[in-house]
Amino acid sequence: MNQRLGYARVSTDDQHLDLQRDALMRAGCDVIYEEAVSGKNAARPELEQCRKALRAGDTLVVWRLDRLGRSLPDLVQIVTELEQRGVGFESLTEKIETSSAAGKLVFHVFAALAEFERSLIRERTQAGLAAARARGRAGGRKPKLDAKQIRQIKVLLRDPNTSVAEVARDYGVSRTTIYKYCGVVPPRKLIEGTT
Repeated sequence: MNQRLGYARVSTDDQHLDLQRDALMRAGCDVIYEEAVSGKNAARPELEQCRKALRAGDTLVVWRLDRLGRSLPDLVQIVTELEQRGVGFESLTEKIETSSAAGKLVFHVFAALAEFERSLIRERTQAGLAAARARGRAGGRKPKLDAKQIRQIKVLLRDPNTSVAEVARDYGVSRTTIYKYCGVVPPRKLIEGTT
């Protein structure tokens, strides 16, 4: 038997689920999963439980699109995964439902817009980096160690009594960072006959 499962979410404990709950009940939802968690939060346990409960032929119903996805690409990913499993999707406010051809068309337009948005962001980022390089600025994070510090560390590590962990602690970086910038520095060998 095909079920209509509802998912309702509010961002904080101060907000109420009543409006969403009432709309989902009127839409014929057999079970409603509810949670108070920010949409930016990747961990949404009730949504995961809801997704696990859905079977082929079922429909996931939300009051509004922004209750389900953290962003348009996230929403597209969730609905695409549901579609691949044979699960329908319906958003009451936007009147989108993927069980009809028209609903699928609307949702695919959203998916195309999400891909277009990602492409624009990628292009703007590349253009910004190119402009910065043209002005002599390198993109990316500032190096953890400068050239002078790297030379000092290499000198320190030539002493067989100095450990990488000590040097890393003294410079406020990880051992991995030391190896990344300095490689493995062989300790200076003692010359025979000297102490």
